[in-house]
Amino acid sequence: MKRRRPHPTVTQRLEILAFFLVLVITLMFVLIRPMTHLERVKHRGELVVATRIGTTTFQPSGEGGSGFEHDLVKAFANHLGVQVRWVVPERFEAILSLTQNGRVDLAAAGISVTQERLGRVRFGPHYQQVTEELVYRNGSSRPESIQDLRGRHIAVVAGSSHEETLRRLARQHPWLDWESVAHVSPDEMLRRVAEGRLDLTVADSKELASVRRFFPELRVAMELSEPRFIAWAFPPGRDTSLVESAERFFERLAANGRLQQIRERHFGHVDVLDYPGLLTFMQRVRERLPELEPLFREAGRNYGVDWRLLAAISYQESHWNPEAVSRTGVRGLMMLTRATAGQVGVSDRTDPRASVMGGAEYLMSLRRRLPADIREPDRTWMALAAYNVGLGHLEDARRITEAQGKDPDRWIDVMEHLPLLSQRQWYQDTRHGYARGWEPVQYVQNIRSFYDIISWFARPGREVTPSRPGREGAKGTALLEILPPTL
Repeated sequence: MKRRRPHPTVTQRLEILAFFLVLVITLMFVLIRPMTHLERVKHRGELVVATRIGTTTFQPSGEGGSGFEHDLVKAFANHLGVQVRWVVPERFEAILSLTQNGRVDLAAAGISVTQERLGRVRFGPHYQQVTEELVYRNGSSRPESIQDLRGRHIAVVAGSSHEETLRRLARQHPWLDWESVAHVSPDEMLRRVAEGRLDLTVADSKELASVRRFFPELRVAMELSEPRFIAWAFPPGRDTSLVESAERFFERLAANGRLQQIRERHFGHVDVLDYPGLLTFMQRVRERLPELEPLFREAGRNYGVDWRLLAAISYQESHWNPEAVSRTGVRGLMMLTRATAGQVGVSDRTDPRASVMGGAEYLMSLRRRLPADIREPDRTWMALAAYNVGLGHLEDARRITEAQGKDPDRWIDVMEHLPLLSQRQWYQDTRHGYARGWEPVQYVQNIRSFYDIISWFARPGREVTPSRPGREGAKGTALLEILPPTL
């Protein structure tokens, strides 16, 4: 006789029902839970970033862009496994509005953290420090105190932190004369002061140091603020997933030395030229470069190298003097040694075309002979160092760098150890012996500055003026969206 299974009790039925209810509610929560900010970015495969065009932030190009903020954001996007879409509003003050309203994922535009802005957006980890500096033109009267600003006019970019600073000063000094100017970049404000079209402006120290290479007449009158941090801005709200991801990213970037490397790439060479040297260089850019530019362009096409880099090397070597001769016997526009000239088939080192073509060929041969693990732009900078000091001495410095626990494939580490080649306790154990190791460091940094200035002068119009919305990204490296001034 079959035994009948006992029916569940009421309590057991309720427990089973409660279990299924919890299961259903949990599944519904998982299925309908809104994605976090970080999940949305990864889901669409795109990080939307507001920025501004400037020497220290972002500069569009056929390869997607360049600049300090560009390199940081691109590294973050690679970390997330997504592409970047850059949004460039015409008005600087629109950047924080786009961020505050959640129309972009973050803003990376050299934004300083201020009390007023903390009420509008959430800031990520800081990665730079600046002070606000009052800027005037050399030759005009230098204000040495706030009281000296009576009768002087200050113009600043609308929406910048400099507005906050001047509002604060005006509360204590109601006579202060200042205005905010819209639709103008910080670079353009500095240009106007340098050209005498504006009396005074306020600039962040990093921006001024970068732009001052192009306008050496700019001078600092005084600092108007304590040091301030620069950070990315994120939309406000409870969802901090993207901010937290950025925090982990910057921790990793600082730990592996990559952050320092990016800083050095963009700012390590901006202060190497003194005022007289800058004036002489700019005069020769106007007087000598136009005649030689076609030759540099031809060599650039022939050997696959940026003509502006060849021009910068030539200026460092000879000041664009075809008849130049050094105390060691090197000659011509590219200052080839007799041995190097023989390697590249140059018989007359004072012939301008032969010298430039030979110099380009020699530079590219050095670049090819470097280890494959050295990536750009470090590869080019090390090739430049080898052009100056020789490939053997560069390899000695790389071995010392590695022995000291640093990365021999990064210029920032190698340049730290190159000067050791002049010290007996170091060079006595190298293959190639003594070298004036500080010279290639200065050589490379000078050329980087000359290159930046030539690029500035060679840029059509010297100013990117956004006109209508557009997108680019032919190589999949970036998308660019220019927003009209109404947004």
